[in-house]
Amino acid sequence: MLKLSGFWQSGGLMESSVKIVSKKHDNIVLRVIPGHFVTANSHINYYIDMSLMKARQTEAGAIAKALSGQYYSSTIVDTILCLDGCEVIGAYLANYLTEAGIVSMNAHKSIYITTPEFITGGQLIFRENMLPMIKNKHVLLLLTSATTGKTVSGAIDAIHYYSGHIAGISAIFSAANKVYDYPIHSLFTISDIPDYQTYSHEKCRMCKEAKLIDAIVNGFGYARM
Repeated sequence: MLKLSGFWQSGGLMESSVKIVSKKHDNIVLRVIPGHFVTANSHINYYIDMSLMKARQTEAGAIAKALSGQYYSSTIVDTILCLDGCEVIGAYLANYLTEAGIVSMNAHKSIYITTPEFITGGQLIFRENMLPMIKNKHVLLLLTSATTGKTVSGAIDAIHYYSGHIAGISAIFSAANKVYDYPIHSLFTISDIPDYQTYSHEKCRMCKEAKLIDAIVNGFGYARM
């Protein structure tokens, strides 16, 4: 591989994947692809591939350990709510938080790891059998990436609606620093990806320049156009 200005250039996914090594954790690598991509909420000029981070044991464990270090022992976490298929990372994160002395108010002194249900329009809901994991619980929101913050704000609204409390927000990558005054703890930010841009569907510069869309993307992957 050829290292260029802090980037590792390789072939592979869409023939232009780039690896970015974390500044603080050299065992954590972010894989990004330049292009024109469409998410549910925006157009972006980089697709961030999190598939190995979520599925590979060593990577998921390393990410969870790094994220756990961003919380104080005085933090209370009863439930980790996982978006974008982050359950493996969530399970490791629960272990690391427990080892770090994070308190759970659950009667069994163990942290729940769960996911929300999405219905038409992207609304998050929790069925009655899931409510004991959310209602009156201190919920840590875990997701792969936050670009516009709409997914995070929707999750916060849902947690509040079901009488939960926000214990924290963690993401592998985030273009936003906070949502609703809640800070987003992330391992990578836009400072790690030079010229990262996100646009609304109506104001996409790449669309105005007639640049074709490469793929439709979400937290689970991408579908080429």
